[in-house]
Amino acid sequence: MTIGLVKRPIMDPEAPNRSTGIINGRCSNVLNWDDIAYPWAYAKYKRMLANFWTPFEINMAQDVKQFPQLTDREQDAFLKIIGLLALLDSIQTDYAGRVADYITDPSINALMIMLAQQEVIHNHSYSYVLSSLVPKAKQDEVFDFWRNEPTLRKRNDFVTNGYKAFAEEPNVENLLRSIVFDVILEGLFFYSGFAFFYNLARQQKMVATSTMINYINRDEHIHVDLFAKIFKEVLNEYPEYRTPELSDFVRETFTKAAELEIEWAGEIIGNDIDGIDLADLEAYIKFYANIRAHQLGFDRPFDGYRTNPLRWIKAYEEVDLGKSDFFEQKPRQYTKVQVDNGFDEL
Repeated sequence: MTIGLVKRPIMDPEAPNRSTGIINGRCSNVLNWDDIAYPWAYAKYKRMLANFWTPFEINMAQDVKQFPQLTDREQDAFLKIIGLLALLDSIQTDYAGRVADYITDPSINALMIMLAQQEVIHNHSYSYVLSSLVPKAKQDEVFDFWRNEPTLRKRNDFVTNGYKAFAEEPNVENLLRSIVFDVILEGLFFYSGFAFFYNLARQQKMVATSTMINYINRDEHIHVDLFAKIFKEVLNEYPEYRTPELSDFVRETFTKAAELEIEWAGEIIGNDIDGIDLADLEAYIKFYANIRAHQLGFDRPFDGYRTNPLRWIKAYEEVDLGKSDFFEQKPRQYTKVQVDNGFDEL
């Protein structure tokens, strides 16, 4: 039996303020944080507030000086990964809004709106970085990479096609499956790119850009956890959808996603970037595929891969530290600015 989803009404005077369900529930649509159905939502709200940032905080002056000194291979990877991230966050902003329409709990809907706003900030950060480093024509080219790069197009089609069923036919099964693709997008498809920027940072290259990447990494970590919680709440309320078929779907989808990410990493990073070994990067991708599948409550798709093979990366991708704590770590240093991109310091 297929259970469709009903959009949340703007107001339901006959319904209680506390929602009766995360989807297809009833609520007045009045948000009272002291009377919410999912207590974990308030802690998540406070965490998302505490993490607020904007690109204007970051001084790009040193990165502007360093970018021409990167190797041609590093510059090419830098720009293509920025182009990838810009596309993924653009897709994510739209998807989050579509899911929010069917969330019938006002506290979870509030979190989805905050999530979408953070995705907009992420997209702005990519423009901010590029406008600091390359001419406008090159910036436009970067934002169009997804149209012309076959490997990039293939992995992105994988996610967008996964979202399409939910967008065209919103029901419980399609929502659950679309969340699997969301966790792949935010919790796996970003990670080889993150590793590239953190590797530059540990060589004292492009530290300001990696600062933004860390902020984005931290946000995406929270987004994945939010969607994982929504996924589990939906299954708690609709246990008939916890089927062997869903388990098979999760395993097969994460396996395919890891293959696509490994293919992309081999093409864009390979063994040509000093400090990154492709075999370690492949293991890192499978390690995160295992983490994300387990986070959703399913078996890990890959035997082994229980420890992070990129041991050096922990200091850079640590997402549970506050901003000031993170940047006290050596040898990374950065300064905030209140003027556009720090150009006055060049």
